[in-house]
Amino acid sequence: MGTVLPSDTKPLFMHTLAFDGRSGASGDMLLGALLAIGADRGALDPIEAALDVEFRVGSTVKNGIDSTAVSVVLTDDHDPQRVDNRDSQHVDNHDSQHVDNHDSQHVDNHDSQHVDNHDSQHVDNHDSQHVDNHDSQHVDNHDSQHVDNHDSQHVDNHDSQHVDNHDSQHVDNHDSHNAEGHGPHRHYEEVIEIVESIDLPAAVTDLAIGAFRRLGEAEATIHGESLSAIHFHEVGADDAIADVTGVMALLADLDPDKVLTTPIAVGGGTVEMSHGSYPIPAPAVVEIAADADWSIVGGPVDAELLTPTGAAILAEIADGVDTLPSIDVETSGYGAGTRTFDRHPNVLRAISGHAGGGLSTEPITVLETNLDDATPETLGSLQETLIDAGARDVSIVPTTMKKSRPGHLVKVIVHPADAERVAHRLAVETGTLGIREHGAGHRWTADRAFETARIEIDGERFDVSVKLASTTDGEVYDVSAEHDDVAAVAAETGLAVREVARRAEAIVHRRLEDSTGD
Repeated sequence: MGTVLPSDTKPLFMHTLAFDGRSGASGDMLLGALLAIGADRGALDPIEAALDVEFRVGSTVKNGIDSTAVSVVLTDDHDPQRVDNRDSQHVDNHDSQHVDNHDSQHVDNHDSQHVDNHDSQHVDNHDSQHVDNHDSQHVDNHDSQHVDNHDSQHVDNHDSQHVDNHDSQHVDNHDSHNAEGHGPHRHYEEVIEIVESIDLPAAVTDLAIGAFRRLGEAEATIHGESLSAIHFHEVGADDAIADVTGVMALLADLDPDKVLTTPIAVGGGTVEMSHGSYPIPAPAVVEIAADADWSIVGGPVDAELLTPTGAAILAEIADGVDTLPSIDVETSGYGAGTRTFDRHPNVLRAISGHAGGGLSTEPITVLETNLDDATPETLGSLQETLIDAGARDVSIVPTTMKKSRPGHLVKVIVHPADAERVAHRLAVETGTLGIREHGAGHRWTADRAFETARIEIDGERFDVSVKLASTTDGEVYDVSAEHDDVAAVAAETGLAVREVARRAEAIVHRRLEDSTGD
């Protein structure tokens, strides 16, 4: 999730990068948004050198919003065998029929000339010529299992009007091969090997691998296979690898302290995949979102807005927020999607600035049960048992039950993904016949960190762990010595517990004052 500095080095205001997810997200939109807010284009150079691709960066206008558009194209020295795995030519030929200035209609669902199921001119085995664009050989790489993980608003399934409205220099001039979907379909391990071979900082490589692991685990869950057996389709192609590594490289160049996103729009309708038509969001997006910190929302148009690649990237780097926090905005920018809609700007907005104080949010649910026959031994061990099962916190409250009998109310705070497992453990441990779940949504939590205070008593030195609670801008508002450490020192030295705690906390308070100059 978003990077957080250690507590003793946090600035008073944190450099925050926030995405507005109301238009969805894809790899190219994320690339465009990061470049638009000032990321160095040079951070992409190692990726271009390793993959024989080029990031074409230009500008476009989407429903009146000036946006940065990025596409990945194959360079001239790219191995053609990696581009065209078929017996015939998929010629994109944009000089005539498909004009990327798009003053006319580009119907890529192709009710007439270009039919993606190819009843006529365009045959997916490509025994004939598909004239969709590009003076060179554009390959949709359609072997039998094409379209399992459509990256972004995939250009081969455009509703009706694909009007890119390019008042300026859109990157699809197509002097070279467009890399979308190109390259062999690869297994998970092959993709990781390619990512590791690119000359990128270790932290960038780790983030990219994390995103691909999320993609792989999502596919493994959907198909009931192991991660090593997963065969990536489009998300294993050169452009997807370039998208993921490119976003991570640009993010590292900006070096924010924290990355946030509001709920992300997924769109609506259906998407064509190798196994048939699926309702949007695609299965991989649903699986990735289940393990992400942010939430998804349907609409606002019937189209695929959140792609598996975009979802995996954001799941790896971003914390979710319901609304944007208080931010002192320094820069903002927009990354353009491929498609154009009548009334909905297809752009991803990024905002960079310094965020003020506040608490972090964490998605939770609350489990409750009433017990009227639990033994003290059962209750005494219940907290530790449930924490081990995944609970975040456990409270046991004495209460009065029916017929005025004494009992206990057990309340368990748990992450939604862990609720079923923790509920089962609660039932087994207590014998309760029913457990209630309250969808609390989220809780506000402090950012927590620990420091070690070394105190001296009668010539001996003792280490005590001290917990610091802070807001998201790094303002420490509570310093508390850990009771177990304090109790151990008190027992050994004969000092009162509260005196040991006071001395340890005083050391940390002085350290904080010295670091801020107060």
